[in-house]
Amino acid sequence: MKKEFGKVAVLMGGNSAEREVSLKSGQAILAALLRQGVDAVGIDTAHNLITQLTEKTFDRAFIALHGRGGEDGTIQGLLELMGIPYTGSGVLACALAMDKYRTKQLWQGIGLPTPASVLVQTDSDFNSIIEKLGLPLMVKPSLEGSSVGITKVKNVDELASAVETASQFHCDIIAEHYISGTEYTAAILHDTALPLIRLETPREFYDFTAKYNDNQTSYICPCGLPEKQERELQEMAMQAFLSVGAKGWGRVDFLCDETSKPWLIEINIIPGMTDHSLVPMAAKQAGISFDELVLRILSQA
Repeated sequence: MKKEFGKVAVLMGGNSAEREVSLKSGQAILAALLRQGVDAVGIDTAHNLITQLTEKTFDRAFIALHGRGGEDGTIQGLLELMGIPYTGSGVLACALAMDKYRTKQLWQGIGLPTPASVLVQTDSDFNSIIEKLGLPLMVKPSLEGSSVGITKVKNVDELASAVETASQFHCDIIAEHYISGTEYTAAILHDTALPLIRLETPREFYDFTAKYNDNQTSYICPCGLPEKQERELQEMAMQAFLSVGAKGWGRVDFLCDETSKPWLIEINIIPGMTDHSLVPMAAKQAGISFDELVLRILSQA
């Protein structure tokens, strides 16, 4: 079967705010493929991507790009035009899931729970936003991942600064009602939600540092929930994932408040595959090694 994959391009790096994380993911995926005898080549998409893809004849592409240019449908559209099968979701699902605000609108439309939010600009009436959503708030760029540009706002004086921070990423900005509770993530592999992971951090929230640099961040899997409750949450995550047309693999992040009610936060169409990453952790709990996980994802290209 490994020979049937042909020559595989592992696309990594790029020019997004998550470039460094993507390079780590890509190198881990490339190493796993090479260990298993797959003819794989690593490609940094930051420069001359089309030239690199046309210099060799590639039979498949494993997309290990995070953020804009990798998860937003643009690279997927290019690969479709070039006739190269690729891992993960298609153009529409990627474009929609990358946009947190419009994903939330879709969820609201089909009755899935997600925190109330509004789009905000640097000249918005901040008092009216707080009156509508309450405090605390989370302010974040709509088109970034890995908690890039995200700020927790506790009073009106902090809101302007938070919006200014998010505006550096040149996309819509969301102000979202803050949910106090426990954070979980559901890794999706094909048509299955893997065991849930509970996230705990000593930091104020699960920010970029907590995700990638803080060894005090805890990942609990099994997550400790009763089996029935975990199954219900997995089903909700699967519905959220499929609602945007996603397929192949991904991750759905959500919180459960003090009453155990779940609140969907976002979809990760191409989650990290680093040593701090959650999909490999959930797969391991399900009895799937990292190398096997990579092959299973590739097989669905």
